[in-house]
Amino acid sequence: MHQKLGPAALAEIPSIEAVEPWNDAAPLATRPPSLAESADNDSGQVTHLELARVIERIHRRYCDLLRVELTRLGIDDISPPQVMLLFTIGADELSVRDLLERGHYLGSNASYYLKQLADADYIHRTASARDRRSARIRLAEKGRALCDTIRSIDEAYHRLIARDDDEVQELTTTFHMLRRLEVVWTTTMRYGEA
Repeated sequence: MHQKLGPAALAEIPSIEAVEPWNDAAPLATRPPSLAESADNDSGQVTHLELARVIERIHRRYCDLLRVELTRLGIDDISPPQVMLLFTIGADELSVRDLLERGHYLGSNASYYLKQLADADYIHRTASARDRRSARIRLAEKGRALCDTIRSIDEAYHRLIARDDDEVQELTTTFHMLRRLEVVWTTTMRYGEA
C-alpha cells in the first residue's frame, strides 16, 4: 500500500532554488535539454515551443508516477492514460462525443480505452435511450474507488510542491498561465490569429 509522506520526508525535498542544475556531463537521455538545446533562442526568453516541450515532458513524468503508484497498489488492469480518462469522466454521465471534446482525445484511442475500462468494470457503458447507436458513460464503483485512491496519493505529491503560502500562490499562478495558454492556442487554432 502507498504510504503518506511525513513531515520529515517533506522537509528533505529541496525548493526549486536549491535544486542543482543538471550535470551537462550526464548522458543526454538522463537529463532534460537546457534552454539553449531546446530551441534556437538567442533572446533568453521562454518561447511557446519550449513551454509545449516542457508540458509534454511533465505529462509523461506524471504518467510514469501514476504507473509506479498503480504497481504499488497491485493494479495491473489499467494504464495511466486510462486513469486520466476516468478523471475526465468524473462524476458525470457523458456521451462518447462529450468525452472526446472534454478530454481532447483521439476517437480511436478513446474507443479502445473505453472498451478496456468497461471490460475491467471501471466504467458503465450503456446505449443512449434516445439514440441506440450512441453510448453513455459513467464511472462504476471500481472506477470511483480508484479515483478516490489516486486523489489521496496525489495530495502527498501536492504537498511536495505547495509547502507554504508562496508556493501555493506560485502553483496557482502556473495553473492560470497554463489555462491561458490552452485558451489562446485553442482560439488561434479555431479562428486564426489570436
